[in-house]
Amino acid sequence: MVKQPSAVASPDLRARAFVRARSCAQPLADYPGAIPTSLAEAYSIQEEAIRRWPDVVAGWKIGRINAPWTEPLGTDRLAGPVFRKHVHQAVAGLAMPIFVGGFGAVEGEVVLVLGRDVAPDQSRWTHEEAAAVVGSARLGIEVASSPLGAINDLGPLVTISDFGNNNGLVLGPALDVKAALAGDYAFETRIDGALVGSATATSIPGGPVESLRALLDICSARGLALPAGTLVSTGAVTGVHVVNPGQAAAVTVLGVGTIECELVAARVNDAPSAAA
Repeated sequence: MVKQPSAVASPDLRARAFVRARSCAQPLADYPGAIPTSLAEAYSIQEEAIRRWPDVVAGWKIGRINAPWTEPLGTDRLAGPVFRKHVHQAVAGLAMPIFVGGFGAVEGEVVLVLGRDVAPDQSRWTHEEAAAVVGSARLGIEVASSPLGAINDLGPLVTISDFGNNNGLVLGPALDVKAALAGDYAFETRIDGALVGSATATSIPGGPVESLRALLDICSARGLALPAGTLVSTGAVTGVHVVNPGQAAAVTVLGVGTIECELVAARVNDAPSAAA
């Protein structure tokens, strides 16, 4: 585990460090300052980093918060931005960058697309209210990657502070909204052709709709509006599968289709083209 520095860094300096490391495709050997100790502090670092990143937010990834963090933090979900230039339509030979010397993984996900604008004026959402704002659903692959190799070992507050550990989203074929929200689809994930996980989205507590509901609460608390068309990547259905550059990942939804990507080393100022 990375040793926590004794010096206290402002959210600005920590955000600068993550933005610089990602822009320069350079690994971080240690967390760049004092590790955040609250959700408010972690999200303040993330928000400063978003302001510094030269792109707009197209959506959000939702990740799990597991024990022993769930009880002290009072939540089992975290959120991170997905930038427009990191969103791709699934095509043959698609290359997705991960940080060499950092952390890299792929996750098969249900991606929900908001059908209307959501203002940050409702503090608590129900499952029924959350489901009602969904316009469509897609099969997706989240590419989780960070310059900080120990990001997952250091806990969810560190994950939040570095863009939620997101570095891209691949969008595949449409899913039926009702079935997607219910978690009915069966997923399979393969790395280099070998099956590494299979499950339905009910493997995520509360399923995709609970992830969306949690995001709506998080964004309301942060004063963030969500425009129609916002993408919501709702969580790793078959698990978080660690990958390295040179490997290939494929996620299948039985009866719907398969999407694939090849993992490559992130480059300096790596800025993929926006999705069509």
